[in-house]
Formats: sequence, structure tokens, C-alpha cells
Amino acid sequence: MVNEFVKKLRDDIWQLAEPLIESEGLELVQIECLRMKTRWLIRIYMDKEGGVTLDDCAEISNQLGDVLDVHDLPSGPYTLEVSSPGLDRPLVRDRDFIKYQGCEVNVRLEQKIAGIRNFRGRLLEYHEEGDQKTLVIEMASKVYRIPKDLVVKANLVYRF
Repeated sequence: MVNEFVKKLRDDIWQLAEPLIESEGLELVQIECLRMKTRWLIRIYMDKEGGVTLDDCAEISNQLGDVLDVHDLPSGPYTLEVSSPGLDRPLVRDRDFIKYQGCEVNVRLEQKIAGIRNFRGRLLEYHEEGDQKTLVIEMASKVYRIPKDLVVKANLVYRF
């Protein structure tokens, strides 16, 4: 479980980073905040159609570094890393799961469903059932309905 301080830090950085990143035609995918021995490590993952360039990363790093410094986030020394999410792009928000329906995914759960904690299969659907969001994954010719609130981590599977 993510400690509340780290969650708040990540949320505060998200509020500052998302409008900046979107203004440059990019999509904020994920933010990681890791406490190292002497400093924070802030990782920003962003994406765009056609892929993120090194120039995109440098531009966002420069702009976002200035914004974080002005807002004293995090307080104290930090290292900022800005990059693309890579070929095994994490799926975090609802729109990620909607966008990548039909794709192969890896999903790790906090508890087992049908005796399985790690799923690798095709994401058939993502929808709301009542007040619960559900992933429908086909794996080994079986279909599993997985509540999103059980998902610890989800990524696209890239095939070479």
C-alpha cells in the first residue's frame, strides 16, 4: 500500500504536470515518487501518437522542473526523470483500459480470482457494472471478469 504522504505528493505533482504536458500535445501516463537515501526520485512517463522524442523529454523536464521548484515539490532535493512509458506501457487510468481494448495485457491483482493472481491475455472489454469498473480478459480460452479495484499493476504486452 502506498503511504499517504507519497500518494499526496504524487497527486500534487500530477495536478501541476498534467496541464503542462497536455499543452505540449502529450499525454501524462504515470508518475512515480520514490524516496531515496538523500533525495526524492520523481519519474514522469508520458506518451503521444508516434512516440515521445528526446526533445519532448528535455522540454517537459525543463518546464516541469521549474514548476516543481516554484511550488517546492517535493520539498528538498530531488531528481526528475522524464521518459516515454516504453513498449510495455502501464495501464493506469480508465481511458488507458478503454483505449487498449483488444490488446494483450499483463495484469497483477492484490488477491487471487479463480486461483490466479497474474493474468496475461487479451483485454476484451473495460466497462462499469453498477458502481464497479471491470476488466474482461481472455486467457487460455477462458474469460475472466476482474474488478479494477483489485488491480495492482497492468501493462501492455509487446510482441516482437
